Amino acid sequence: MLNNAPRDNRPPDPVTLAQAFRYWLKLGLISFGGPAGQIAIMHHDLVEKKRWISEQRFLHALNYCMLLPGPEAQQLATYIGWMMHRTWGGIIAGVLFVLPSLFVLIALSWIYIAFGDVPLVAGLFYGIKPAVTAIVLQAAHRIGTRALQNSLLWSIATCAFLAIFALNVPFPVIVAAAALIGYAGGRIAPEKFKAGGGHGKSNKSFGAALIDDYTPTPEHARFRWSGLVKVVLAGSLLWLLPMALLTAEFGWDHTLTQMGWFFTKAALLTFGGAYAVLPYVYQGAVGHYGWLTTAQMMDGLALGETTPGPLIMVVAFVGFVGGYVKAVFGPDMLFMAGALAATLVTWFTFLPSFIFILAGGPLVEATHGNLQFTAPLTAITAAVVGVILNLVLFFGYHVLWPKGFAGAFDSASALIALAAAGALFRYQRGVIEVIAACAAAGLVYKTLVA
Repeated sequence: MLNNAPRDNRPPDPVTLAQAFRYWLKLGLISFGGPAGQIAIMHHDLVEKKRWISEQRFLHALNYCMLLPGPEAQQLATYIGWMMHRTWGGIIAGVLFVLPSLFVLIALSWIYIAFGDVPLVAGLFYGIKPAVTAIVLQAAHRIGTRALQNSLLWSIATCAFLAIFALNVPFPVIVAAAALIGYAGGRIAPEKFKAGGGHGKSNKSFGAALIDDYTPTPEHARFRWSGLVKVVLAGSLLWLLPMALLTAEFGWDHTLTQMGWFFTKAALLTFGGAYAVLPYVYQGAVGHYGWLTTAQMMDGLALGETTPGPLIMVVAFVGFVGGYVKAVFGPDMLFMAGALAATLVTWFTFLPSFIFILAGGPLVEATHGNLQFTAPLTAITAAVVGVILNLVLFFGYHVLWPKGFAGAFDSASALIALAAAGALFRYQRGVIEVIAACAAAGLVYKTLVA
């Protein structure tokens, strides 16, 4: 029977798991632009165009994901997939958000490490490094503009900067201290900690959705202690089994085992996005373990910026280079070592995100908007601004004085960095455009001076 009601007043036809699979795969292939761009794509597709979920429910889910450590865009995809098609829907959405990026980064990492000394590749990355410095500076400015809404939050950011810059305090300690300050501050001066990074409510409507404002919570999404225990146990086993196998096969001090442990900790510290955890990754991967150099870390960040998927996928580059350089399977299996290390690192980095969504999703209504939970996040985000500023200075030093202060100042890199900053701040150009232009400038410069 035909229904003559306007289309917008009727929800769309139910979506099969196969249809959802095709969409999540497409999203994984086109999700450029960092979390803001990825969330915008999902909003356009799922709220405005397909109407799989309403504006209110979309923002409600996003607010929860913003409270968690880990990539919020990937977690949001997992959440929506879980709401629509239960556990397997969430797993499919979350995995397909990451998998294309993993394959691309393994290929690019191999090209980089195997052919990085080729003049063409070297010239491109000469221009990319100053661009990365400007991009990280823009990230500090963007997060700071949103997060530092009063003098107390500015003080937290300043203390975090001094702690990591002058005292070399480990990033986890800074995060823990900020969380404690936020927890106490939320009780003592709650008005100072209401400036979190969440997204406000909206009254927009794009028509009836499959998961609408007043759609009852699906049965599988209702909180049950038994469901929570099952998810936590399954997630713990999925972490414990590979760690146990790595330890039994190679030993606790082996590169692959230490990568699993290190990136598990990193996954639990990514409050504020990938830029926030980069100092911690640098401290461990470059400073402590020596899996790669500072220059390689900057190049990896550039590759992460230009590939689809979450920016935190830069950890796959770190894993590949570390496994390749350390030759964990011997000199005849370098690519296999790098590819396996990149895959392991990705597994340990993203596993907590799935556990958070599948275990915590049913608790969203109980925690959303509660200052007890949001105040620590507000303080952590403020501290993150100071930490990222330290990263800007660190990258800038290595770009402008590649041989240390005793060496010559690299004026060409300085000009490229200034041009990149102008393009980002003054003309609001996209990250990929800026990286491409700077890579071309670096190639031209290296060709002329060769």
